[in-house]
Amino acid sequence: MHATLGRARAAHIRPRLEFASGRRRDRDQGQPRLPMLNAMNVVVPDPPLSDGVVTLLVAAIDGDPEISKWLEMIPQPYGEAEAKAWIAAAQGMWRDGTAATFGVRANGEVVAGCGVNWIDREHAVGDIGYWAGRDARGHGYVTRAVQLAARWSFDCGCERLQLRADAENEPSLRVAERAGFTREGVQRSARYNPRLGRRMDFVVFSLLPGELDR
Repeated sequence: MHATLGRARAAHIRPRLEFASGRRRDRDQGQPRLPMLNAMNVVVPDPPLSDGVVTLLVAAIDGDPEISKWLEMIPQPYGEAEAKAWIAAAQGMWRDGTAATFGVRANGEVVAGCGVNWIDREHAVGDIGYWAGRDARGHGYVTRAVQLAARWSFDCGCERLQLRADAENEPSLRVAERAGFTREGVQRSARYNPRLGRRMDFVVFSLLPGELDR
C-alpha cells in the first residue's frame, strides 16, 4: 500500500485498498475494511444510506450529555437529518481521499465513531478523533478502534498521527494513553466551546508507525 502512495509524501487516503488483518494488504478488492474483533466490527460508512444506520446513529448520539459537552461541533438535538448529513459528508471525504471515517458496531448497533484526516499531506501528518455513545463506554471498543484506524493510516503512508483531547476530558485522555499514544504537551486556549462556556486546553498526543506494537 505504501509503495503506491510513498511514505514520505502521502498525499491521499485512497479508498481502493483493503486489508483483512493487521498486516495483510490486498489491492483492487473493494473498500478498505478493518479487522473484525469478536463482537465488534469497525466499518467504513460507504454503503448507501439506510434507515437502520441512521436510526442507530440517532440513538447513540442524540441527547447524550458527554458527547454534547465535549464535542460541540456535533449538533444537538441530533436527528435523522443530522445523521444523514454526517454519513453523506463521510462518504464524500472517503471518495475524495481527504479523510476516512469509521463507524464502530457492537452487537449489530452503531455505538461509536472514529476518523482520520490529513492535516499536513506534504509531510504525511494525520489527525485522529473519536466519539463514544453510552453503550460503547467502558468496554475498550474505542481504544481498539483507534489502534486499528492508526494501523490503517500508517499503511496508507502516514508518518505521524496526532490526537487532541480536552485537558478535563479524562475518558478521552485514557483512550489516547491506552491506545499507545505519547503525551507531548498542552495546547493552551485552543478553541472556545460554547457549551462549556470556556476556552479549551487540548492535551496533544502523537503516535508514530514503529510505536503501535511496542
